Amino acid sequence: MLTFFNTLSRQTEEFRPLENNTVRMYVCGPTVWNFAHIGNFRTFVFADILRRYLKFKGYEVKHVFNLTDIDDRIINEAAKRNISIDEFTAPFIQYFWEDFDALGNERPEVTPRATHHIAEMIDIIAKLIENGHAYESDGSIYYRIAAFPEYGKLSRIKFEGNIAGGSERIDTDKYEKEDARDFALWKLVSEDEEPGWDAPFGRGRPGWHIECSAMSMKYLGETFDIHAGGQDLQFPHHENEIAQSEGANGKLFAKYWIHSEFLKIDDVTMSKSKGNFFTFRDLRDQGYSALAIRYLLLSVPTRKQLNFTFEGLQGAESTVERLRNFRSLVHDAAAKGRNPSGSEGAQIADCGVRNADSNPKSKIQNPKSSDTLPTGRVSATVALEKFEAAMDDDFNTAAALAAIHDMVREVNTLMNKQGLSAGDRQAVLEAIEKFDSVLGIFGPQEVVCLDSEVEALVEERQEARRNRNFTRSDEIRDELAEKGIILEDTKDGVRWKRR
Repeated sequence: MLTFFNTLSRQTEEFRPLENNTVRMYVCGPTVWNFAHIGNFRTFVFADILRRYLKFKGYEVKHVFNLTDIDDRIINEAAKRNISIDEFTAPFIQYFWEDFDALGNERPEVTPRATHHIAEMIDIIAKLIENGHAYESDGSIYYRIAAFPEYGKLSRIKFEGNIAGGSERIDTDKYEKEDARDFALWKLVSEDEEPGWDAPFGRGRPGWHIECSAMSMKYLGETFDIHAGGQDLQFPHHENEIAQSEGANGKLFAKYWIHSEFLKIDDVTMSKSKGNFFTFRDLRDQGYSALAIRYLLLSVPTRKQLNFTFEGLQGAESTVERLRNFRSLVHDAAAKGRNPSGSEGAQIADCGVRNADSNPKSKIQNPKSSDTLPTGRVSATVALEKFEAAMDDDFNTAAALAAIHDMVREVNTLMNKQGLSAGDRQAVLEAIEKFDSVLGIFGPQEVVCLDSEVEALVEERQEARRNRNFTRSDEIRDELAEKGIILEDTKDGVRWKRR
């Protein structure tokens, strides 16, 4: 049974989708004015884990993930360069998706851009004006907080004194407002000012918050299952999303709210304003792998603060290498066809699988004792049960990783002492595949042809040469070359080696 903490209710709740087996979820994506930093990617990687685990549980998932391609920073930077906002944001959108993919994330089903949904924003604002939740002041349109008594129900915000823990992007417009808490839905711009869009209430551009309401409800409906994002967005952004969405429609906006905690750098909360942040590309340029970065981001449950250190990242690098080497060892065991007694069996004629960049340092040993050990199947089954229990418990990725490491230790011991049966190997490999379908920490694999397949192709080539079928002979040479096999015709016959 999947349970997790719902920020809206402040309780851990059993997840029950609104309709049958379908989950509709919205995640606030990046503002594409610069490279995304690892604090951003902690949220985005968690969203990927959330999406993957819901699919693991058998749900059909519709995931909407927006790109904010208009705000004051984008407008100002584009103006400095004397280019359009589309010209300014285009490369950062490309860079973001490159980094997103490199981290092993699955692309969401829908990735809308704010500037492509102005009409939907205008429609919501018109509704809010009509029902008294919004008003005009000096040509701009503001949300009337006083018209929504439930304002603050998500963040539990108290307006006395300073607001702690909120986003730095609080509305600071200097226009006349009825209440200092009211926020801009539509900002007046002059006829010659860009960017600007025509609306029934005047030419302008959208405020920051209205875009997510418009895009989420267009693709997911007026009420959907899950809204997720970083803790820094809880107030004011998500609070304002609720107010304007429910104010427009009179319906619950999102049933469950999930927020990922802040990331710290050497025990100091990371932020661009403090200058203590790293982008994903910064870390890649220093030689760290995407898998290690992803592993580190998953090593602490999302609702707990993660303290980033380079020592921790180096440890993640070593851990990922050990996991990948373990997978290679299990695959190699299958390729060599060892039976439970450790003796060599017949080689299988299929292609095995090897990590794309693995270099196993150890070898499977012949059996040394008949000590009673859990079978590979038992270890894999127990690990999967622990893994699912951990993920069902508020997406506890730390405990899920611990379950994987427990299996790795047990199976390594088993391989060293008495070998693995074919059934054990299969169970372990299937477990790894299931773990990675959620966490994505083992990385890509490449197909490697086994010796038996190579030998069969070499023999076919020799037969083709004897029959003077040089076309087929050349085809086989090229086929093997594509698989990394180099043929050498010598006076003693054909030899082959791997590149």
